[in-house]
Amino acid sequence: MRIDWLELIIPSNIADEQTHSVFMDAFIQNNRLDHVSQVMGYHPDYLRNFLTTQNYLLREDGPLPYDYRHYIAIIAAARHHCIYLVKLHEQEFLLRNGNPEWLKGIAYAPRKIQDLYEINKILAHRPWLINKEHMMKLLKTPEPWSLSELMHAIILLTHFHSLCSFVYGCGINAELDIDGFTYSRSSSSSSDTDSNSENNEVGETSNHSHAQQMSRDEGVGLEALMEKMKKLNEMSLEETSQEELLKRFHSVEHQSAEITVPNSKKSTPRSELMRYVLDDEFSYTDFVTQDKVNEVPTFRACDYSWDDHGFSLANRLYTDIGNLLDDKYTMAANMTYYTMGDNREVDTSSFRRAIWNYIHCMYGIRHDDYDYSEVNQLLERNLKAYIKTLTCYPERLQKKDYDGVMREFKHSEKVHVNLMIMEARQQAELLYALRALNRYMT
Repeated sequence: MRIDWLELIIPSNIADEQTHSVFMDAFIQNNRLDHVSQVMGYHPDYLRNFLTTQNYLLREDGPLPYDYRHYIAIIAAARHHCIYLVKLHEQEFLLRNGNPEWLKGIAYAPRKIQDLYEINKILAHRPWLINKEHMMKLLKTPEPWSLSELMHAIILLTHFHSLCSFVYGCGINAELDIDGFTYSRSSSSSSDTDSNSENNEVGETSNHSHAQQMSRDEGVGLEALMEKMKKLNEMSLEETSQEELLKRFHSVEHQSAEITVPNSKKSTPRSELMRYVLDDEFSYTDFVTQDKVNEVPTFRACDYSWDDHGFSLANRLYTDIGNLLDDKYTMAANMTYYTMGDNREVDTSSFRRAIWNYIHCMYGIRHDDYDYSEVNQLLERNLKAYIKTLTCYPERLQKKDYDGVMREFKHSEKVHVNLMIMEARQQAELLYALRALNRYMT
């Protein structure tokens, strides 16, 4: 692999100096420039945070051995049948002198890793079921995890569960060959549509033309959305009672349960994936429809939040990881260029907040200071279905789902939405896991 290969894979209209610099750092860190980094390159400040965090989790000093880290990445990605990430970390596992026997399947891994599988499964699909008993089983077994090791493992699991959502959402799955990465400009990740469109490949151009036609058919969808955002930004919560806010939360929660998603996976899972998967039928179910006998109450963020509780616990058990995660969450949630489609000077804060809180709502997490009626005002039903699919069933997402939402958005803006989906999902999983760990410790 030659260094000049880097020039061939940078989409032409994001090859600015800042992006070049981050891409070079990524190449030096990983000895390759993977497709995830290429697509995140639309947002170089975020990409730098992401790479710093991922490098810290996988390559820098920490509680877990290096081969364990990549094997945990494999079993996490396999829950969503993400062959792209599984193959990548099988290679990394071997480069870290991992035992090739483990790659025959989860049954060949050490007992300690097999014990981790239950929380891998639950966090990936129904994180609200995690409790302190799960933590006790891992910390008190014949081959126990230490608190620091378990913290490292939990963050790895949640990182790669949520990264699956980004991989599928940007159409960059299954772009790996036996020798490494091959580059192809897919319509969802090749280049943005705000400039240089004449240099784009056929798929990109036709997709943009199709999107323009669809947006014309829809009329002033983006203008109407911006008008709603403007009004919401001028409103205050002071006039709304807590009872009314709770009612609005439950309304959104029940409406989410009514939204259908594709009910079958795109293809039969490959055998090289399934050897890492146990209980493949276990998947997301709507929080609001859970078994009433063992019903888990709504997770109130005021009782256990990332800022006030999770951040400090993560840092205490795994030095500096809380700071890195916090920077990443903040960047994804607050990043803005004050644009929406071809419009400038747009305050998108209410739209971004609606996406983040809607994802938490699907996992049964309620933010008491948020008016959930904003979700229904700002997120159309097809966008809610897209968010639900990508968050809860990413392996079912198809290109038509990506093309069918946010039609007047640029690709860079859609990528930003996918970043928020990834980060909000990871934070939701982590909140449940950290609360359970905290309850065990106290």
